Amino acid sequence: MTPNRSATSPFSSILSGAVLWAALAVAPVIGTAQEPDREVRLTSRSGTLTLSGSLLGYDGRYLRVATEHGELTLPLTGVICEGAACPDPETWVPELRLSGAARMGELVLPALVDGYARERGLALEIAETDDTHRTYSLVSPGDGETRLRVSFRLTSTQDGFADLLADEADLAMAERLLDAEELSLARDAGLGRLDAPGRLQLIGLDALVPVVAPGRPIAALSPSQLARLYSGGISNWSELGGPELPVRLHLGPEASGQMQGFAAMMRALSGEGLSDEVTRHSDNAALAAAVASDPAAIGMLPFGRTGVAQPLALGGSCGLSSHAAPETVVTGDFPITLPLVLYRPMRRLPEGAEAFLGWIATAEAQLVLRRAGVTGLAPLPIPIEVQGRRLAGAVLSAGEDVGLADLQRMLRVLEPRLRLSTTFRFEAGEAALDAVSRSRVVQLAQAIRDGRHDGHSLLLAGFSDGRGGPVANHDLSLERARAVRASVLSLLGGALPPGVTLEVAAFGEAMPMGCDDTETGRSINRRVELWEGPLR
Repeated sequence: MTPNRSATSPFSSILSGAVLWAALAVAPVIGTAQEPDREVRLTSRSGTLTLSGSLLGYDGRYLRVATEHGELTLPLTGVICEGAACPDPETWVPELRLSGAARMGELVLPALVDGYARERGLALEIAETDDTHRTYSLVSPGDGETRLRVSFRLTSTQDGFADLLADEADLAMAERLLDAEELSLARDAGLGRLDAPGRLQLIGLDALVPVVAPGRPIAALSPSQLARLYSGGISNWSELGGPELPVRLHLGPEASGQMQGFAAMMRALSGEGLSDEVTRHSDNAALAAAVASDPAAIGMLPFGRTGVAQPLALGGSCGLSSHAAPETVVTGDFPITLPLVLYRPMRRLPEGAEAFLGWIATAEAQLVLRRAGVTGLAPLPIPIEVQGRRLAGAVLSAGEDVGLADLQRMLRVLEPRLRLSTTFRFEAGEAALDAVSRSRVVQLAQAIRDGRHDGHSLLLAGFSDGRGGPVANHDLSLERARAVRASVLSLLGGALPPGVTLEVAAFGEAMPMGCDDTETGRSINRRVELWEGPLR
């Protein structure tokens, strides 16, 4: 028998005891060199077969064991378990282990745990082992029993992913998307596709905003200018029409997932790494203070935490610009929007942990996030009358490919409706959703299923970037809107519930959000927006 750790291996499936032992019938007794305190010996109820390995986890029903055959999942009731690590179902407490981005573990997730405990009528007990380890126990006031234990290791996105690979965490907290190499490592380790729906759980959205000292005569930068600043390609403010001052660059800690995401974005724009002249700061307050006191400085700070520093808009040569605001962050229209996500591998979790993770998508949880200063995922209504900047941009960018008749058609379709902030984006030239948008499809399907759009007509409005001809762009934007609709319907079993409709429309390049002369601008323009109106 050849061991196989892949997701398609029969040993990685959740099998009944009888099937598992039948599958191992041709194998000898297995021993593994694992941590002694985690070693278990499992014997079939018939006593005919024995298996040894290291216990990786228990979810209240199933054991997860590392063996020479790879990782096996089998029911506790089907075996006799021997060893100090064997769980006792009578005293076992469901646990959820999270590791990764410190800000998520210090602020975002604890706020959600607290809100969940309050809604369930549970008391919250907090234990802090050291600066990087905290445990939250949700205790029933009636019998004093712990219903769920949530532990945090406050590190970085990179270290959280490493803990996931080492099976020292159930979920990784990340302030950026994992790159292709990390996703490949996860697949090779048997964790599945971490960018697939259900594996990437979007918690909220954040943005990094360029800031300068108050009173500086500069209002906006383009993403390409920002990249040249941080690569050292622009070293004096006079090169941007400012005073004769050397540029002084400031950023947060190198281990921060947000800073890593920013560095990757700047590298993609400039083709170069960050300048060696960047001054790093341990926290946002220190960075904001340093920039605010230096007229030559520029820094990057999270949206809503810019302190007294002056935030700048991000724009381009075409005249379109975007300011960081709740509506531009939650829609992803602001160019440097970064997700706050949980990565979860293909593993079973205790029912109590699943209940908490499912609760995060509720309206109550989204209210908790807003109170914590995080841009959550609840659809934010954006009336068309407050979208003057977008409409002005559509008029100003109109030309041979987009005429007055096209704009009038778009307004006739959209004017009776209300834009919701839920927005889906795509890979270049394709109808393939990006990783964050695949998660948003799941959230939209859940909202429709739960009746949050009952009595309404939903419209998926497709848009494209400006590359290609008008007919091709229209067809591609229609294909994208149809792809989102098909994905939603697939999750709903092929049909919408009564009392809600889901239509599609396509407008090609009619309403750009960014300038098409950069990939950043084009990626913002490739989108499907969600609009809502009364059911006709």
